[in-house]
Order: sequence, then structure tokens, then C-alpha cells
Amino acid sequence: MQTVGSGDALIVVDVQNDFLPGGALPTAEGDRIFAPLERVMPLFAYVVATRDWHPKEHPHFKDYGGSWPYHCLQHTHGAGFAPQMNLAYVDEILSKGTMAPWHGYSAFENSDLAERLRARGVRRIFVAGLATDYCVKETALAAVQSGFETLVISDAIAPVNVHPGDEAAAAAEMEKQGVRFVTSDELRTAA
Repeated sequence: MQTVGSGDALIVVDVQNDFLPGGALPTAEGDRIFAPLERVMPLFAYVVATRDWHPKEHPHFKDYGGSWPYHCLQHTHGAGFAPQMNLAYVDEILSKGTMAPWHGYSAFENSDLAERLRARGVRRIFVAGLATDYCVKETALAAVQSGFETLVISDAIAPVNVHPGDEAAAAAEMEKQGVRFVTSDELRTAA
């Protein structure tokens, strides 16, 4: 069991319509994260929800030299948070990938998130959301690099799996860098 206390924060990565089944860049099993998220979000005193918030003209997209189809364009339905996600538990929304050259894979990229979390007394970060093999992985790795103990909630993530094995490779890379994995059932609040 992992006890969640005042020195912990939860980062919920990119639970947006375009990353769910039927979206522009879907995770095939994205819907599986909602029940675990609903269990863990109330445990944390501080929750950050990230969102891809791309302008149309961005090097992230194929039309501008990038790898991806259009997704999570600012002020569109696809960029909106999924209606299944309870935003009442979210203390901060962090937009990423808002300008070139930053793609916004990590919540820490081109932001002062690490400093703001430290100012709140956060020492340990839990990560959940979409997609395991991109923004979840990069956020978790950046959290470790920023000096935070980092745990990923394994039943509250789902991959894009552009290539077979991407999810397993992402998990192996995170573990190699010191990220630990827990399930939502292993978390409880301090008594």
C-alpha cells in the first residue's frame, strides 16, 4: 500500500476527447482509465490536469513537418477534457504544446511546474492519464529529472501503441530511470 499525504501531487495527463476512442488520435483502451481516476483523484490535496493545447500551425503536425495528425487544437471539442473526468478534483490546468518549438510531451517542458510544486511542499508525484507511450512517459521522466520521487498509476494509463510494443518499451524506460508503478487499489490516504 502507498499512503498519499500532503507532500504528494497527482498529475493527470491529457484526458482529452481526441485521445479517447472516436477521437483524432485515440488510445484504443482509453476509457479504462476513468474508474481508477475516480478512485484516486479525491485522495490528493493537489491535482494538476494537463492538456495538449496546440495551435493549428505547429511543427507537431504532419502539415508542418511533424509526425502527428491534427489533434487537440485550441478551443475545439477534441481539445476538451473528457466528460467522464471529474474536474471538481482538479486544482490547476496546465496547457502544453501551445507554441513552437515545444511539442508539449511533458508537463514540465517550457513550464515552471517543478518550482511551483516544490513551493507547495510536493516531494512525490503520481502520474496518470494518456498516453502511456508519449505524454505520460515524458511527464514521469521529467518529474524524475526534476528530483521528484515518481510513481505511475498503472491502471489509470493507456497507450497509443503506434508500433506494437510501444507501451512495454515506455514502461521499461520509465522503470530504468527510477519510476515506480502502483495500482489505484494500492493507494490510500494518511489516517
